[in-house]
Amino acid sequence: MRISEAAARSGLKIDTIRYYEAEGLVPNVLRSSDGQRWFSPENVDWPTLLYWLRETGMPMKVMQRFAALYAQGDETIPNRKNILLDHSRLLAKRREDLERCNEVLTRKLEIYEEHLR
Repeated sequence: MRISEAAARSGLKIDTIRYYEAEGLVPNVLRSSDGQRWFSPENVDWPTLLYWLRETGMPMKVMQRFAALYAQGDETIPNRKNILLDHSRLLAKRREDLERCNEVLTRKLEIYEEHLR
């Protein structure tokens, strides 16, 4: 599929897909005889994963390491799994922090409501 179709399918912007490819994070993107990118379903799923890893705060260096491991093949699955587990733990901590922040804000709003009555 063309990059426009890949963008529509993934919900990503064309520029985002191009960026990840230019950074070497999207492996095995073929080019047609006229030089246009041709994406397989796997090529679309990969930048979608990268996008969400980035959106959740994964550093680009970690993403590059993750992509390099992916390019090396299935023998790196344990290493890739560990990267994702580490990131999952960081997300869990962030969720806890956000929940605590929400509790503090809720309490402050309650105080303001009491004061305004």
